[in-house]
Amino acid sequence: MRLKDKVALVTGANSGIGKAIAERFAAEGAHVAVNYRERANNAEVAGQIVKSFPTEGMTVAGDVSKRDDVERMVAQVVAKFGRLDIAVSNAGLEIKKPFLEVTDDDWNKVLSVNLYGSFVVAQAAARQIVKQGPGGKLIFISSVHEDIPFPEYASYCASKGGLRMLMRNLAIELAPYQICCNNIAPGAIATPINQSVLNDPEAMKNALGEIPLGRFGRPEEVASVAVFLASDEADYVTGSTYYIDGGLTQQVTKY
Repeated sequence: MRLKDKVALVTGANSGIGKAIAERFAAEGAHVAVNYRERANNAEVAGQIVKSFPTEGMTVAGDVSKRDDVERMVAQVVAKFGRLDIAVSNAGLEIKKPFLEVTDDDWNKVLSVNLYGSFVVAQAAARQIVKQGPGGKLIFISSVHEDIPFPEYASYCASKGGLRMLMRNLAIELAPYQICCNNIAPGAIATPINQSVLNDPEAMKNALGEIPLGRFGRPEEVASVAVFLASDEADYVTGSTYYIDGGLTQQVTKY
């Protein structure tokens, strides 16, 4: 098992990519804390995910855009398992709106979760890792749109572009503590956030036309890269973005 007895926190892990990463980490022997935001039936869903693990896990409620929530989550993980080795900043959102119509609330909502939330999770996790030693892994779930423009998603692109530079900066600053920092940048993945495209034949046709491999990716394919970056096999890997996109970033996108 590649993550045997490691302790990991995965934010936004009650669905999609976060869920796939949490499940794969547990299958590889890690103790995983599944973060979810308190709304609807998220607590029940997160609880069922943890029950399916072959290892002991836990659920932690919290909004990553609130520092108190994040620091409480990290404290809960350490109280239960005694340490924290891996933090995956996966929680995120997007708002589609023409730039001329974007409100301050729209902008702040996306940046507070996608960028500020990743900053707070990384800082709280890194402080714990430095305290306990020796080393750990910070993994950020970015997007191909840290590089590729995406009209009508200005706030999302800005948040992911900022995340790219945050990760690169942390890779240097945290290297003396043997903390490796990397981005995973998914392209079109079959998750709830892309459900409107998956349900629209014309939108799917257009999307697939831009992907050299001709299909959407699966959350499990993103999780496979996350396992590598979280494992000892990636102890000399830091400051990089790994694109999981079927070749999308190599394609000339036409708008």
